[in-house]
Amino acid sequence: MSSYRVLASCYDRFTYDVDYPAWASYIQAHFAKAPLPGSTVLDLACGTGSLTRELARRGYEMIGVDQSPEMLAEAAEKNRGAAPIEPIFLCQSMEKLDLYGTVDACVCCLDSVNYVTDPKKLQRAFGRVHLFLTPGGLFLFDVNSPEKLEGLDGQVFLDETEDAYCVWRAEFSRRSRVCSYFMDLFQLDPSTGQWDRGEELHRERAYTVEELTAMLEQAGFSQVRTYGELKLRPPRPGEQRIFFTARKEP
Repeated sequence: MSSYRVLASCYDRFTYDVDYPAWASYIQAHFAKAPLPGSTVLDLACGTGSLTRELARRGYEMIGVDQSPEMLAEAAEKNRGAAPIEPIFLCQSMEKLDLYGTVDACVCCLDSVNYVTDPKKLQRAFGRVHLFLTPGGLFLFDVNSPEKLEGLDGQVFLDETEDAYCVWRAEFSRRSRVCSYFMDLFQLDPSTGQWDRGEELHRERAYTVEELTAMLEQAGFSQVRTYGELKLRPPRPGEQRIFFTARKEP
């Protein structure tokens, strides 16, 4: 089982409740705290490109990167003709990020960092982001907190629409600190009226604030800050999602 080969075509239907305009406004609030060197923004692990499109509509020159060809196909179609500058998309993993030039900011949202379950690969990914950031540029990302991932252990969830159905269960390993999501997906084929079944396995690693801060500093970042979920205040005990910002020194 692999991630997103089946899920890509119905991902947006299952995540209809994600308020992408609110996420984009939150990102802009951080951009406004200290002016960016320019307006080129990398959306790392961009998925189906919903946030990419929202930021492009606000005038940013967007580059979307994801390692899933299926998700990128959805993103490219969704962003076709996006004004004022249509985003470009690249199929790459985080730790092998390779851009044509520098960017003024990088965002990596919706717990995509947790999906890098190998700390060595995540360290390399942070190094690649630092390499391609313009001096003075900002790196912003969020993670599911360890408390949230541990709390998912043993839980079963159901997502459904008129033509798609997903049952998934979560198992958290305290030894590996990895939460595994086992998904059964059913999609209605309109041409036959039959339901097609697919399976996927997703994994997220629980990283502490201390671990991620050390990785960012080792990659060369400074001014590492943490925030609560879509908040401009520090995270509180029990926070389910934690945001990080870090700067590349001018």
